[in-house]
Amino acid sequence: MKEMKRIESALISVFNKDGLEPIIKELIRLGVTIYSTGGTQTAIEAMGGTVVAVEDLTSYPSILGGRVKTLHPKVFGGILGRRSMKDDINQMEEFGIPAIDLVIVDLYPFEATLASGASHEEIIEKIDIGGISLIRAAAKNYNDIVIVPSQSQYLNLLNLLQEQDGCSREEDRKALAAEAFNVSSHYDTMIHRYFAGDADIMLKESFLGGTALRYGENPHQRGYFFGDFDSMFDKLHGKALSFNNMLDVDAAVQLMKEFEGDEPTFAILKHNNACGLATRKTMHEAYKDALAGDPVSAFGGVLIANGTIDQATAQEINELFCEVIIAPKYEKEAIDVLMTKKNRVILIQKHSQLPRMMVRTALNGFLAQDRDLHTDQISGFEAVTAELANERELEDLVFANKLVKHTKSNTIVFAKNKQLLASGTGQTSRVDALSQAVHKAKSFGFDLNGAVMASDAFFPFPDCVELAGNEGIHAVVQPGGSVKDDLSITYCNEHKMAMYFTGYRHFKH
Repeated sequence: MKEMKRIESALISVFNKDGLEPIIKELIRLGVTIYSTGGTQTAIEAMGGTVVAVEDLTSYPSILGGRVKTLHPKVFGGILGRRSMKDDINQMEEFGIPAIDLVIVDLYPFEATLASGASHEEIIEKIDIGGISLIRAAAKNYNDIVIVPSQSQYLNLLNLLQEQDGCSREEDRKALAAEAFNVSSHYDTMIHRYFAGDADIMLKESFLGGTALRYGENPHQRGYFFGDFDSMFDKLHGKALSFNNMLDVDAAVQLMKEFEGDEPTFAILKHNNACGLATRKTMHEAYKDALAGDPVSAFGGVLIANGTIDQATAQEINELFCEVIIAPKYEKEAIDVLMTKKNRVILIQKHSQLPRMMVRTALNGFLAQDRDLHTDQISGFEAVTAELANERELEDLVFANKLVKHTKSNTIVFAKNKQLLASGTGQTSRVDALSQAVHKAKSFGFDLNGAVMASDAFFPFPDCVELAGNEGIHAVVQPGGSVKDDLSITYCNEHKMAMYFTGYRHFKH
């Protein structure tokens, strides 16, 4: 094991000064020489530290409105000089370059500035140049340098200063260097994403850290979430989420986005598919009718509402075992009721935007695609039959087609009076999906007479509309586009069924 290395000098350049004072106190105690400039220097001196100004070291002032401060050989030579190489040491002595053992940086807040809605000019000025260069240089020379690349590493440094009396081990420096390159690569990725915009055809995703989940898809698998969960939800109660919970929450949020601003709507999901969905005058009624769609599958599901969950609804929910409940708002009394189940996760959904691109692993790489943001409306329906749907049926067709878009293919959805009656999900045959939906509807006592049917893709043969018509379905919506569309249209005309084409397929795999 290599020897411990003592910190005798430090260069500090931070945008945010919060959390710095305990470190400065330790550096003073250890007698460390501190180099700094500008606002950081002023802050350190206010904390009681003595500072050697970078301008005095380099004999150059801060220029170009502060854009150039630390970019100088006397700074970077002191960081990149290899202490084990005689030639490097000789050159440092020749040019009067002091060795620097510790570099502390907190970068300009590019992401926060971008998120604030700032102007392009303000965003550009928050692209850090000197700081990012210091981070990379110090991390490259981790054999000799301790690099602290962000506030998130202050505690690690403080422990090192206190517990190891200002000395560092190689594994300490290497771990901090790894975090430094994590910070710098993420920073550059965010800048690239801003400049590239929608024209970007490269995949660059970066997160500074992940959150460990209870487990992966199965208990023997590890699972992690990389993203900002707290920007989308406030978690009020319950156990840690699992990988499967996160997938269901994602599916629930995407589905309910279709019903933003609508009358009270409630959905129950299981394995990423809705097993219950209803829109009603009150949330209590919406929940009861959503549950009626499939009370068996609802056990252990994820529940989501597009409005306030009141006490009456909460009391009904409490009769069901469910993993997660999501709503934008809850009555206080409702929260009190729901919290009586200690493991149940209760989430308040915040207003947020989902990423434009969807990404998943495939083979030895990734697949990426635009999110399916098209929602079919009555105005876009093309009537292809002589028989037409009535007003209620048209509204049900829109309702069913929103749901079919968020159900695993192949899928068929039956709906009536803005209630999911049944769906066939994830079948290899569209006829099998339809048969499954018929079986489920009947098993829960639903009458399909006057119900509508939605399909995620076209019918290559008339068998689906024939089976549906035999069960009492009167109106159908589908993308159309089969070379044999006429066969289905002819059957519907002969049996006084209404059918509409949308021109948009909604596969989901």
